[in-house]
Amino acid sequence: MRRFVAVLALVLTTSACSGTEEPGSEPTPSPPTGAATSSADGATETATPAPAAHPVSLAALAQTDFNGGDLRLGEEVARTAGHTQYAVNYRSGDLRVSGRLAVPDGDGPFPTVVLAHGYIDPAVYVNGQGMTREREWFGEHGYVALHVDYRGHAESGPDRSGGLDMRMGYTEDVINAVLALRAWDGPVDDERVGLVGRSMGGGVVYNALVAQPGLVDAGVVFAPVSSDAVDNFERWIRPDPARDDVAARILRRYGEPADEPAFWDGISARSQVDQITEPVLIHHGTADDSCPVRWSRETAAAMRRAGVDVTLRIYEGEGHAFGPQFDLSMERTGAFLTQHLGTA
Repeated sequence: MRRFVAVLALVLTTSACSGTEEPGSEPTPSPPTGAATSSADGATETATPAPAAHPVSLAALAQTDFNGGDLRLGEEVARTAGHTQYAVNYRSGDLRVSGRLAVPDGDGPFPTVVLAHGYIDPAVYVNGQGMTREREWFGEHGYVALHVDYRGHAESGPDRSGGLDMRMGYTEDVINAVLALRAWDGPVDDERVGLVGRSMGGGVVYNALVAQPGLVDAGVVFAPVSSDAVDNFERWIRPDPARDDVAARILRRYGEPADEPAFWDGISARSQVDQITEPVLIHHGTADDSCPVRWSRETAAAMRRAGVDVTLRIYEGEGHAFGPQFDLSMERTGAFLTQHLGTA
């Protein structure tokens, strides 16, 4: 596995459309900020320091010192023939974040996945909601699986951003979940770790792969939101009367996308996919009436142009929740993770 490498700067790029698999390639490193260089006549020059990252951005996440750890098992909440599930919590920044942990029977160590669920109103969300099928599938197939509740959900500490952190806090919680699992004394093989996200959680997985390349070994997303933050804002936040106040506060703080493209690019994985070093598998149905399949086509195309090893799987007639073809999508996920994480 590529060991965890903190990224010091992110390079912004642009994108367009399609989606097949090509070999990945490493991004060209930028010179250090303020580094001394030599001119043609031998004189020493000092490079202009890069501008500071906006505090709400993937670049800022790339410069964060994450502290995920202190994973605590709570009560046993489920048991099957092949695995046991527990309520858990762990440290993420100055918060404790709750979740559900599936642990296979046996001694391990086991390959491991962190699960990032889709949008559910935090006011009604309960511990472990949103990816119960996936969590059980992974537990039964020999994976440790940590389902992250996110800040502001279930028993987690509060989300103090008021919706103004643009999902960066959720991304921080997922990154810290990986570190907490590695620090745990349970049966985790920390050389075989992946991220799996659904819908909004797919966007969180994109963010984590961009902000912390080398953290994990592979990423899988199902029916993901757009990798362009503007698409998501225009689809769900601006037109929703229940979110009028949130939309107004976002626009007052950060400006209209047309007026402040640098900010909106800075929170969009699409413009920074050249930072991704891990293989990515994207599942999307053609009948998805929540997240249009074209978003995944555009994301896969941007990744492919950037040299990312990306596979886009299209499911004819499948909707957002993946009903009839859920088993097929999980079989393909298992094969993909076996290829990149090893045999469970």
